[in-house]
Amino acid sequence: MPVTENAIGTPPLDSTHASRPPPAGSPAARHADPHATGRSRRAHWRAAIGFAAAWLAFFAIAWWLPAPAHLSAEGKATLAVVSWVAIVWITDAVPVGVSGILLPMLLVLSHASPSLPKAASGFAAPVVFLCLAAFLFSAIMQACGLDRRIALLLLDRLKVRTANGVIWAMFAVNCVMALVVPAANARAATLLPVTNGIVRLFGESPRERAARKAIVIQTLVYGAMISGMCILTAHLPNMVVSGLLEKQLGIRISYLTWLKLQWPYLGMFAITQAWVQFHFRSRAVAIPGGPGAIAAMRRAQPSATRNDWAVLMLLAAVAVLWATEPLHHLPSEIVALIALALLFAPGVLRFGWAEVEQRTIWGTLFLLAGALSLSSAISASGLASWAADHIYVAARGHGWWLAIAIVMLGTHVIRIGMLSNVAAVTMIAPIALALAPRLGLHPVAFTMLVSDTDSFAYLLPTQITAGVIAYSSGAFSTVDYAKVGAVSVLIAIVYGLCVIAPWYAYMGIPVWDPGAPWPFAH
Repeated sequence: MPVTENAIGTPPLDSTHASRPPPAGSPAARHADPHATGRSRRAHWRAAIGFAAAWLAFFAIAWWLPAPAHLSAEGKATLAVVSWVAIVWITDAVPVGVSGILLPMLLVLSHASPSLPKAASGFAAPVVFLCLAAFLFSAIMQACGLDRRIALLLLDRLKVRTANGVIWAMFAVNCVMALVVPAANARAATLLPVTNGIVRLFGESPRERAARKAIVIQTLVYGAMISGMCILTAHLPNMVVSGLLEKQLGIRISYLTWLKLQWPYLGMFAITQAWVQFHFRSRAVAIPGGPGAIAAMRRAQPSATRNDWAVLMLLAAVAVLWATEPLHHLPSEIVALIALALLFAPGVLRFGWAEVEQRTIWGTLFLLAGALSLSSAISASGLASWAADHIYVAARGHGWWLAIAIVMLGTHVIRIGMLSNVAAVTMIAPIALALAPRLGLHPVAFTMLVSDTDSFAYLLPTQITAGVIAYSSGAFSTVDYAKVGAVSVLIAIVYGLCVIAPWYAYMGIPVWDPGAPWPFAH
């Protein structure tokens, strides 16, 4: 389903409707795009076939087919659930939030888990409460208009004049928003109307069209993904990985520890920026109207109220408390829930629960909870170890860097047909964790490196939700995206091996030393 700026309740930047894509399936959409009806029919048939195929695969693997060699009965049952959910996710047979809710039922029905409380353990994970609070923070910011206000303020203050300047300024906006907006797709959806407003300033010359492509791809996809890598709460796969490591290894990664380990990923944006600017030849393209046009967009925003300032101060306090967890020892989720109690105190917000509720991305929360439940089952049933044995055959006998590169490339091949980054990491992270000791690699460092590369699935817009959101702008084609994305994927793999892996070693968890103790308090 195409995602527009209203997908999570973000209102348009201004009252102009011309640049906003009409709702999918509406008469306006069919008039604007004569092929829309055909695409809608294909999507319907794809979902219908996927729905039938998912249930057929589930029942066939769970009850009809013999168990693969060396796989336990529980592992075979979990494989049936994985097959069901993989087909559902690839074909969009059911909404991803619904698939998350159904996963515990499938785990019990297939006998992968003995009871519903065990099968639904992901719904009670601390990271789910942290994610819920972060989603509510994001919804409150949208209802206040603080998201657009912050974006335009930074663009105005930085006085950007070229496409290159816009991209760097919007990356700064992404980094600031990553502190309080908990998902790359939420940041991309929030920044879509702002980005559309900026690219509308450009004309139709070949260079200006190329500048639009560079701005949209870098801002809404690469910038949104990279900015989320170093903040634990800014990217849902971060929380899937941290939840898995806590449950399987007893290692709890704090907000500050995650930042210490992951902040070098910010440097990768400079490399992708150099490549994107070279590819599109858009570095020196000037913004028509210059800083004055952005200043006018900012002046069109309504004035901030006392309530808005109160919200901003509370969220800033949350960010400070998250960053200083080693000092006060309050877990991140507890800090977030305390902040929610204060935000919903009478008189703090100038709107009611209904406006927050309609902007909260509940489906993604249910997906995360179900994904954590499935991730736990993949590990506990022995399925992860069984899959790791098969991957080990391809990766064994090589140096640590080549073994990791093989697994990373395999991850990107698997990701071509999947939209959900969370769903992919749910499947990949437990396998990587089980594979690490077989390859003689550090379990935490290896799992994080492999899971991180999954976030840079840049070959097709449909591989990550942020890519779908960016594609809805109409600024680029899938061919444009694939051409620039293929090299960007290679950049991400090389960066992980040559920069992040040595950084992990410097921080005390060398990926080539499986016995290195965890150097941080947990």
